[in-house]
Amino acid sequence: MNTIIAEIEKEQLNQNAPEFNTGDTVRVYNKIKEGNRERVQVFEGTVKKIQGGSNRTTFTVRKISNGVGVEKTWPLHSPLVEKVEIVRMGKVRRAKLNYLKGLTGKKAKVKEKVR
Repeated sequence: MNTIIAEIEKEQLNQNAPEFNTGDTVRVYNKIKEGNRERVQVFEGTVKKIQGGSNRTTFTVRKISNGVGVEKTWPLHSPLVEKVEIVRMGKVRRAKLNYLKGLTGKKAKVKEKVR
């Protein structure tokens, strides 16, 4: 039974899924359906956490919009996520950046990793 499930999950994986880590600043291109039209909306922010495995992997991105913190979670291998573009690579020492929730302004910045 497990081999059947593993094969089905392998088929659902997105082959061009990008490699990014927690703390990176990314730009997520998300497909949105409005009636019979489809458009792409961009959401740019810091990756707060990556969780799950295989085709169930999800990632949460946080940004500050008009002084209010906004978080969105997407499945990594979803067909609604057109592409994920890495803007900056962040240098963090944690897997989950939950402490960003209480911070605003310069305190909420993540140091940039030197390439």
